[in-house]
Amino acid sequence: MRTRRKIKFLMLKMIAIVCLFATGCKGEEVEKESSLALIKTTNPSPQIIGSNQKDQDLVEKVKKDVMSYKEIYDVAVVKGKEDILVVYKVKHLQRFRMKKIEKNINKLLEKKYPDEKFTVSSDYKIFLEAVQLKEKMKDPDYPEKDAEDRLKRIISLKNELT
Repeated sequence: MRTRRKIKFLMLKMIAIVCLFATGCKGEEVEKESSLALIKTTNPSPQIIGSNQKDQDLVEKVKKDVMSYKEIYDVAVVKGKEDILVVYKVKHLQRFRMKKIEKNINKLLEKKYPDEKFTVSSDYKIFLEAVQLKEKMKDPDYPEKDAEDRLKRIISLKNELT
């Protein structure tokens, strides 16, 4: 009787292990950047709606300026026709100073680029939305108008949070 119970217990363990291995293997090798954007550093390249070399240089400089803060470890920059969205992640121990960091970044960007209109946020939801927009814009069939509308929606979402 006791050996029968041990055998049942071992069989259940074997089934559980097989199930774990089967669910652990996804079969999908390529992961989207946005699926891991909140967990790890994704370091997305700056994105421009509509291409212009002058704008490309501008967003690269903006990203470099924001990354110069030691409290920040990941930055996403998306430039639309009128607005520039700057979203960043703050290191864990610096989260108590998020308001001050955002204020300093706003000051820096307004001083260096007075002609541009910036929306700055450290919110993870906004960061995730920006990375998803960047992924959609990789598709050459994704219209610029839709990208601009989505950028405006992300900015309005940020403004609702404040």
